[in-house]
Amino acid sequence: MQTVGIVDWHGSEDFAPLMLVMSGQEKHRLIRSLGEVAEALVAAWPADDGREYIAAVKTCLDAIQGNIPAKTARDALIRAAEEAGIPVIAAVH
Repeated sequence: MQTVGIVDWHGSEDFAPLMLVMSGQEKHRLIRSLGEVAEALVAAWPADDGREYIAAVKTCLDAIQGNIPAKTARDALIRAAEEAGIPVIAAVH
């Protein structure tokens, strides 16, 4: 697989925003970039196990490194949220 280099993980044109409805202080977490995917998975996720969670972490890292599109990491985050019982809302900007 060819690496295109580290991408701008704080913004991406092919990343459609979404909202995670989580418990805790920040109940509604808007996800607009790979950086926000990484932050949600590492700092705010309710559990650090689960097949889809681990896959999402790996996919996010691959996307940050430029090996796969940001959309693939977004899709993995949605699957991890479903696994964890976290509602996902499509956000319009």
